[in-house]
Amino acid sequence: MSNLFRSLPSMDVLLTALAHPEQAGPGTPAASEQTARPYQADLAALPRPLLRDLINAFLDRCREAIRAGDITDANALSTQALLPALTAHILRAARPHFRRVLNATGVVIHTNLGRSLLAEEATAAVAEACAHYSNLEFDLATGERGSRYSHVEELLCKVTGAEAGLVVNNNAAAVLLVLDTLCKGGEVVVSRGQLVEIGGSFRIPEVMEKSGAVLREVGATNRTHLRDYENAINEHTVALLKVHTSNYRITGFHKEVPLAELVALGRARNLPVIEDLGSGSFLDFTPWGLPGEPTVREVVADGADVVSFSGDKVLGGPQAGLIVGRREIIARIKRNPLNRALRIDKMTLAALEATLRLYLDPELARRKVPTLRMMTAPADELARRARKLAARLRAALGDAAAIGLAPGVSRVGGGSFPERDLPTTLVSVAPAGCSATTLKERLLDTNPPLVGRLEDDTFRLDPRTLDDTEFPLVAAALAQALGLPGASDAARPGKRASRTRRG
Repeated sequence: MSNLFRSLPSMDVLLTALAHPEQAGPGTPAASEQTARPYQADLAALPRPLLRDLINAFLDRCREAIRAGDITDANALSTQALLPALTAHILRAARPHFRRVLNATGVVIHTNLGRSLLAEEATAAVAEACAHYSNLEFDLATGERGSRYSHVEELLCKVTGAEAGLVVNNNAAAVLLVLDTLCKGGEVVVSRGQLVEIGGSFRIPEVMEKSGAVLREVGATNRTHLRDYENAINEHTVALLKVHTSNYRITGFHKEVPLAELVALGRARNLPVIEDLGSGSFLDFTPWGLPGEPTVREVVADGADVVSFSGDKVLGGPQAGLIVGRREIIARIKRNPLNRALRIDKMTLAALEATLRLYLDPELARRKVPTLRMMTAPADELARRARKLAARLRAALGDAAAIGLAPGVSRVGGGSFPERDLPTTLVSVAPAGCSATTLKERLLDTNPPLVGRLEDDTFRLDPRTLDDTEFPLVAAALAQALGLPGASDAARPGKRASRTRRG
């Protein structure tokens, strides 16, 4: 055993072999074919301390294998023999923790997978903002300090019809800032049927409590009348709050007070009306079979004094909380010291401005913003793309899996349009050598990982949330997970597919 330990190459020898595989020494032809040569650029890009740590971890695994009796031949410990396994170990362990995932679930706004994808115009704007200095808070007209909000406020007002606007880091922050500014120490009247819980177990009552506002619940879970609000108003009341229940539905014996009636009551009692729209939208999706949801422009037109909504849900932009409303109220909110703690950075501003520009032409936005394009994709187009994906998988996987097509449904996700199905065509994968559950687990470790869903003992892929340029990566991931020869090189680190518009 001591001879085996002495046969292990040194750190410096392995570092040299990774940089110059041709100098690794003699080895079997199979080992020579799998050296680090194809990955030299990827390995050279790694920080030296990280590379040394990963080599040390690999050598520790070799020592454990020697002690366990799994390695008994000194030839198996030569530099050339170890190089393929060492390269694979480093490439696997050095992957970024935060990385790209292929979304084949059919959930368009998948919170766990990063919510909305940005339009090409937005990603280009982010890259520009990151690579260069900018006029983030610099007024180019005067040469003096400017406001970061000026880059998007005018656009925000154009697409919503509001007098003024403000952007913070998410909609929960927007609600918190509005309540802290307008309602701290006073009572806010809200319907019991609107005390929603959003992702991560955050609840409207808890956000209100944190803001210093006092919750005054009115009505019943399923029915609230205007008189309930009227009877609740007293000398401590500072605002009326309406929360749009975008992530669930109450059906049957149900009633809620329309915003216009609530606004009329607010005007009569000199109380601001706040609407938390949640997953805000600028488009009417009824032409594509989705139920009618109030758009931001409609809510502003109905007279709400302040409206807040998310940027990275149906809007299809970056994570942000957008606040629009009456000029004097937005001005007060901007002056709140809490605003600085919740402000957005230059990357979010760049992406949001580019996204809002697209909405100046709603049809252009529908084609360019990935979230909108996926939500409105026609069923016949999805069927065509499913057939295209299935053909590629049959060619790539051969007898390793049976590939089929099946009717199915997609979801909008992100707490939007709950329980509303979007028709699609699914590609089913029935592996020959393992269960569909095992395949699903293995796909989480491919590069990039592929996430789909299990139905009828098959692994299923929904083309709605995959781009055509990702089909080769899907085939490569499945080949990796099924252990097909040569599959490990199919989706090498560093390889990127350019994103183009489907069609």
